[in-house]
Amino acid sequence: MIDSNATGSLIGATVFDPNGDKIGKIGQIYVDPQDGHPEWASVSTGLFGTSESFVPLEDATFDGEQVRVSYDKSFVKDAPRIEPEGAFSSEEEQRIYGYYSREYTTPATETYETDAHTTDATVGHDTSGPNTDSAMTRSEEQLHVGTEQVQTGRARLRKYVVTEQQNVTVPVTHEEVRLEREPITDANVGDALSGPDISEEEHEVVLTEERVVVEKETVPVERVKLDKETVTEQQTVTENVRKEEVELDTDGTDTHTR
Repeated sequence: MIDSNATGSLIGATVFDPNGDKIGKIGQIYVDPQDGHPEWASVSTGLFGTSESFVPLEDATFDGEQVRVSYDKSFVKDAPRIEPEGAFSSEEEQRIYGYYSREYTTPATETYETDAHTTDATVGHDTSGPNTDSAMTRSEEQLHVGTEQVQTGRARLRKYVVTEQQNVTVPVTHEEVRLEREPITDANVGDALSGPDISEEEHEVVLTEERVVVEKETVPVERVKLDKETVTEQQTVTENVRKEEVELDTDGTDTHTR
């Protein structure tokens, strides 16, 4: 069974029989009012497409361009026909059901309008559902963009020890021996003659010096901590959105409207 969503694409599709022989092109589609799936099709089989033969779509397949039915070309061409502008009566409908040996109860199909003409008076039909009024709803997709918070990474604060060499210049002092000579004067003659005239004598002087002493002390120099700040930047989002448009066909002139 062909899906109801493909109904609009069936119009104008080429019909082939099980042997691959071309039967004709679809002019009208009749759908089941319960679930909207295509149930019958009219196929232009005349010499110049002046008449249409009907064929069931219950066991047909559709690949997007071609429809393959389960009846031979000759059998379909001999099926009951109607003129393109003709009305489709209940008597004709019963003949079609009888020709294909299908059970007929009450009128079970509704016509899907084509670009050439319309059969069976109905207010309107939504191919994906039941009858509607004379208007249709046009819809379009709207793009709604928001934000979400996601984790992008982690930051850690870690300290480690680095050894570096420092050069510090420190002044140090030391004592040296210096020999001083002074002449005998009235001021120091007493000290000079206080000892023996001739003797051996030894004097000792202690010398000192400063040495560098190094001590290390650990002192706090600063505090380092982690903090976060929020930075706002502009990003452009590009996305495709779909919308429906309504086409008005009046006397063969296509008019597009929104």
